[in-house]
Amino acid sequence: MTHDILISGGGIAGLVAAAAFGEAGFSVLCVDPAAPVTDRDAAGSDLRTTAFLQPAKDFLDQIGLWDRLAPYATPLQVMRIVDAGGEDPEPRVVKEFDAADISDQPFGWNLPNWLLRREILTRLAELDRVEFRPGTGAATLFTRMAEARVTLTDGSRIRTRLVIAADGRASPMRQAAGIDVRTTRFGQKALAFAVTHPIPHCNVSTEIHRTGGPFTLVPLPDWQGRPSSAVVWMEEGPKAKALSEMDVPDFEAEMSTRSCHLFGPLSLASRRTLWPIIAQEAERLTAERLALVAEAAHVVPPIGAQGLNMSLSDIRTLLELAQAAPDTLGDATMLDAYHKARIGDIRTRVAGITLLNRSSMLSNPLLRDARAAGLNAIYDLKPIRQSLMQLGLGAGSK
Repeated sequence: MTHDILISGGGIAGLVAAAAFGEAGFSVLCVDPAAPVTDRDAAGSDLRTTAFLQPAKDFLDQIGLWDRLAPYATPLQVMRIVDAGGEDPEPRVVKEFDAADISDQPFGWNLPNWLLRREILTRLAELDRVEFRPGTGAATLFTRMAEARVTLTDGSRIRTRLVIAADGRASPMRQAAGIDVRTTRFGQKALAFAVTHPIPHCNVSTEIHRTGGPFTLVPLPDWQGRPSSAVVWMEEGPKAKALSEMDVPDFEAEMSTRSCHLFGPLSLASRRTLWPIIAQEAERLTAERLALVAEAAHVVPPIGAQGLNMSLSDIRTLLELAQAAPDTLGDATMLDAYHKARIGDIRTRVAGITLLNRSSMLSNPLLRDARAAGLNAIYDLKPIRQSLMQLGLGAGSK
C-alpha cells in the first residue's frame, strides 16, 4: 500500500482527520485541490467561526490539537436565545441557557476557521506519518475487497486500505461511489463577517430570531481594543445578496437594527462572505473501502454549533474502530460498524436542525407568537431545559 489512509479534502474536518489518524500511527495522505487560506484578511479566507462543544474539545485534546488551539479560543459560557418576532424589531423573549446548569465547563470554545486551518497545518507538519498535498485532488476511485486505488489530479496513483471522503457537500468521492443524498433547500443564504461593538459580550453567544433566519453573534477576542463578535446572518437569498452589496454605513445601520442593539451600534470589522444554506444527508455513510465524514455525509444550517461538532463525532467514531482493529482497517466489518454507529444520530440532528431553521424563518405573526411561546415553555421547565442542553452538547452522538 502507498498509505494506510487517503483523505480526500483539506478543509477543517479533513485536516483534523489527518491529525487524528497520524497521531494514532497510521500513514496518511491528505489531498485538496485548493491550497488552504490561513490569513484573516487574505482573499478567500473563511471568516466563519467554529464553536467546539465539550465532547469535541475533549477529542481535540486526545489527538494532540487542543494545546495548540486553546490560546486563541474564546469560551462560550451562556447561550442566549432572543425572540424579536413582534411588530417592532425589539426583544420580547430573552432566555439565557447557562452551562453552569449542567457542567463546570463552558458549552464550548469559539475559534475562527481561517486560524483553525493555520494551526492544524502546523501540527500536521510535525507528524512524520502524515503528508498534506494541497493543489491536488482525488480524481477517480476504484475499489476491490482488499484495497482502494485512487488517481489524483497530478497523475499519481495511490493504493490505500481506506479512503475517507471529507471533500464537501458535492463530494467527488461520494459521487464516484454512487452514494445518493437527500437535499433540502431553504432559499436562504448566510452572511458571515466580524464586528466590533461598545458593549462587551461577556462570553455570551446570542441568537436573535425574527424572520428569514437567525442572526447570531458569537464571542471573539477583542479586535483593535474593542469587544468583537463573529456574526452569521441568515436571510432569504435575494435579501442576503442585497445586504452583502450594501454600502458599509447602510449595512452597519441594518445589522445594528437586526441585532436589536443588544451590543450597541455594530461596526463591520472584516469583509462580508456569502454562503448557501441547505440541509443534506447521504443515504449511507460507506461503500467498499470508503467512509464519508463531515459535509460529504451531512450538511446542516449553522444553528446550535452542530455542523463541525457532528463531523468530529464521525472522525472520532472512525478512529476508535480503526484503533480497535488496525489489521482490518477499512474492511466491510469496520465500515458497517461505522455506518450503524453514526447514521441514527446524523438523521436525528439533520431533521431537528431543519425544523429549527424553518421555525427561525417564520414571517406569519401568529406563528412567530407560537415560536416565542414555545421558547418560554421550554426554558421554564428545568428538566427539559437541561435535557436539551445536554443533547446540544452531543449526548448520545455516537
